[in-house]
Amino acid sequence: MRDPIKIIKTIRLTEKGTALSEKFNRYIFKVDDKATKLEIKYAVERIFNKKVVRVNTMNVRGKAKRHRRGAMGRTAGWKKAIVTLREGDKISLA
Repeated sequence: MRDPIKIIKTIRLTEKGTALSEKFNRYIFKVDDKATKLEIKYAVERIFNKKVVRVNTMNVRGKAKRHRRGAMGRTAGWKKAIVTLREGDKISLA
């Protein structure tokens, strides 16, 4: 297994993510592009000492952006993981 700190990059704090964490005990993470579901599960369990029930992943495409002179570019894509924790477990975001 790879180092858990290198697998999980950041936790995403958005309105939708906050609603998911309050209602369904799910948390959204930005993870390494090559990370698998098992590696993400292992990393969350090691870093936060919580039991993971399920991991859903998706690749988020970068958005098209226009530069000053009309040339088109694209922001970088990234991988998102939605992690469901065991009933009663919480991750403190403060």
